[in-house]
Amino acid sequence: MKNTLQSMAFLICLLIVGFVRAQSSTPVRAQREGVLLLAHGGSAQEWNEEVRHVADQVDLTIPTEVAFGMATKSTIQAGINRLVARGVTEIVVVPLFVSSHSSVIDSTAYLLGLRAQEPEELKMFATMDHGGGMIMSGGGMIMSGSAMQHDPAATAEAEKPISSSVPIRMASALDHHRIVADILRDRAASISHNPAREVVILIAHGPVPEDENKLWLHDMNTLAEQMQQQTHYAGIECLTLRDDADEPVRDAATKQLREKVEQVTKAGNTALIVPLLLSYGGIEDGLRKRLSGLTYSMPSQALLPDTRIVGWALEAARSNVTASDTAAALKK
Repeated sequence: MKNTLQSMAFLICLLIVGFVRAQSSTPVRAQREGVLLLAHGGSAQEWNEEVRHVADQVDLTIPTEVAFGMATKSTIQAGINRLVARGVTEIVVVPLFVSSHSSVIDSTAYLLGLRAQEPEELKMFATMDHGGGMIMSGGGMIMSGSAMQHDPAATAEAEKPISSSVPIRMASALDHHRIVADILRDRAASISHNPAREVVILIAHGPVPEDENKLWLHDMNTLAEQMQQQTHYAGIECLTLRDDADEPVRDAATKQLREKVEQVTKAGNTALIVPLLLSYGGIEDGLRKRLSGLTYSMPSQALLPDTRIVGWALEAARSNVTASDTAAALKK
């Protein structure tokens, strides 16, 4: 009887040990990161397809969805829902925007729960977020469908932060990333014939507030410095168009641009106008009108299409540097 009890006790111990080992070896669900790629909607189908192509390429490495709009809650929420449905356990929002210094980025950060204070501009963006969406044409905004109808209840809802069952963080926009400098260098090279007698003029859309414009120019000058390290141009200048600002500000920006091109020409050099834009889609036409009657050269494409943007998006998704980190560093 004693031996039987000892045998039973031994068997029970083996079962317990086996159970504990089985429990400890049960695999823990691995973290699975997803990317939500933010971008302006475009009036030209080619522009939207370029963004989707970038997303498709990133998706080969990391689950990726696209959200078009300007701090558009409905498209952001839908993109997050799609990623969660695909089994991601955390999401990195990657803004495919030229600059992190904008009310769009600030408003998006608020909607994502990454910023405590609601930006004043979100109220304007919220009036566009009624399911109709928004597209861009040239330098202006065009609201489509039901987005043009003002619904106070819908607007209030569009200002509330989104909901997510997984953690979310937000990467920086393109800003002064070295990949952007590389692409701009190639765009300039595509129209260059004699660098020593050429001045590159980087042109960006630019924001409305003066303090944000200074931050844009700071990043652009950093890009210019990176470009000049491997080139021999007579100079690289940086300007913004300020298209969405009041007329006096826009006119001053146009005057500055024309004067700069005229100075370059009078010095016996050629102005190479290189737009710091994601894609051509109308805004370049406005730029040509500003330069009417002047002598200059301009490349046939902006940053996109270019496979290096896919590399930037992957790097941004894996980086711990956020848009808020970039802004804080520049304010020091």
